[in-house]
Amino acid sequence: MTQIVARAVPTRASLILEQAGVHPLLARLYAARGVTAAAELDTGLAALLPPDSLKGAAAAATLLADAIAANKRLLIVADYDCDGATACAVGLRALRLFGASVDYLVPNRFETGYGLSPEVVDIAAAMHPDVIVTVDNGIASVDGVAAAKRRGIATLITDHHLPGDVLPDADVIVNPNQPGCRFASKALAGVGVMFYVMLALRTELRRRGAFGDGSGPNLGALLDLVALGTVADVVALDRNNRILVAQGLARMRDGRMQAGIRALFRVLGREPARASAFDLGFMLGPRINAAGRLGDMSVGIECLATDNEARAMNIAQELDGINRERREIEARMRDDADLLLVEADAENRASLTLFDPEWHQGVIGILAGRVKEQLHRPTFAFARGNGGELKGSGRSIPGLHLRDALDLVAKHRPRLLRRFGGHAAAAGVTIGEDDLAEFETAFEAVARALLSPAELTRTLETDGALESGYYSLEAARLLQQTIWGQGFPPPLFADVFDVDKQKLLKDKHLKLTLKKGKTRLEAIRFNFADSAPARIRAAFRLDINEFNGLASVQLIVEHFEPA
Repeated sequence: MTQIVARAVPTRASLILEQAGVHPLLARLYAARGVTAAAELDTGLAALLPPDSLKGAAAAATLLADAIAANKRLLIVADYDCDGATACAVGLRALRLFGASVDYLVPNRFETGYGLSPEVVDIAAAMHPDVIVTVDNGIASVDGVAAAKRRGIATLITDHHLPGDVLPDADVIVNPNQPGCRFASKALAGVGVMFYVMLALRTELRRRGAFGDGSGPNLGALLDLVALGTVADVVALDRNNRILVAQGLARMRDGRMQAGIRALFRVLGREPARASAFDLGFMLGPRINAAGRLGDMSVGIECLATDNEARAMNIAQELDGINRERREIEARMRDDADLLLVEADAENRASLTLFDPEWHQGVIGILAGRVKEQLHRPTFAFARGNGGELKGSGRSIPGLHLRDALDLVAKHRPRLLRRFGGHAAAAGVTIGEDDLAEFETAFEAVARALLSPAELTRTLETDGALESGYYSLEAARLLQQTIWGQGFPPPLFADVFDVDKQKLLKDKHLKLTLKKGKTRLEAIRFNFADSAPARIRAAFRLDINEFNGLASVQLIVEHFEPA
């Protein structure tokens, strides 16, 4: 069951924003998202939170500056998603500009798993680093940091994931979510954390006179990478993150970006001059992620780290091909999941646990997300790992903090979970293959205890009706060029329409012609093969359909019900 509800719009805040010169439509949308003053919309770099409020950043800068001065070897250990890849690229580029000797290593998700494990330290040791720097991982790597210490390797952890009860005994930890950190943005992505560490390092090198009379390299040139990783990791776009994303997009629109990002735009047929958060989250990000899902994320990192335009184009084409393969695998897995769901009785469950022995370990997270969106249930999808293990990837709904739920499962069944980690919306877990039924029972019990019937009802929060004058290309382009994302959701409107025409495209997309008074509007509901009643109440996004060089307004329908 799905309920369409409207966000409350604080009238006073909306008027204040409009009087300050904000477009009336945006003023209403911003006010509904908690913005109360035009100053909160300032996306200038001067409005960024200062690095000195990020616990550990100054100590990290000292550690790295000392290492550079002593010509020590630095090794970045990255994560195998887009956030980890962009964080690695930011570190490589900045540290090389600062004169560091730096290389990188990215774990293979199928062989060594996530994070700085002792196995990864063994691999890293062959590269003879003096300092290991983790990006987008490490806060749970207690054993890995201990293994590095035994080898005499210093460790700097930069991460943003929630810490466990015990922190690794690293030389320095930088994580806005660690105890005692007063950094105001707890939603900083891994790439954002690394960017802040590089800002702190530049300040420390300036203090030491490393740049003579100059101020040092312009780290703003890395903001396209920061924007891409931030959006792709689906962290909450609080004000600080919106500044980082807005600055990165501004550079892309101005033609100033890394060779790999330019190549990805070109391969995808997108125009950087009109770059949007949608491009980062749904076009570029999945291509980088695909490398880590199906094979080796070093391909994605190389795309973002190279300055050679021809090499960047070759890698971008390779990444696009890998992503096509990922989509084909996902489609087959989704068909398998549909068969499993027929017997799952999702309506009468608080959670879903799915497994097929043929599923691909790198794609189960996407599958869990698709099922969660369809059925509004926290979902874990499992694939076979090594040595009789199952690797699970979960996605959750509002009301259930997934990592905390796993923690409860671990407390109730102490020997069930071999490893787990993550955050509120997404988490990973490793269990024995023989323990799948026990996990399903335990996770269902926790979900049922924590979720109310109301939370198990999908709610589409909308911005109410769209004024008739805004069914226009101008309004659609205005919305496209604005920063939206997790925690600052893109506009979703709701209204009643008469269905004038309807037909099925490619046997799976419902194409509609809708009437609102004298206005006729083209609309589409993707992946929906049923027919619509004559009169509907629809939740929709305002979009632009470009075909044969012509642009027209189109509504993307997310849900409808009889009116």
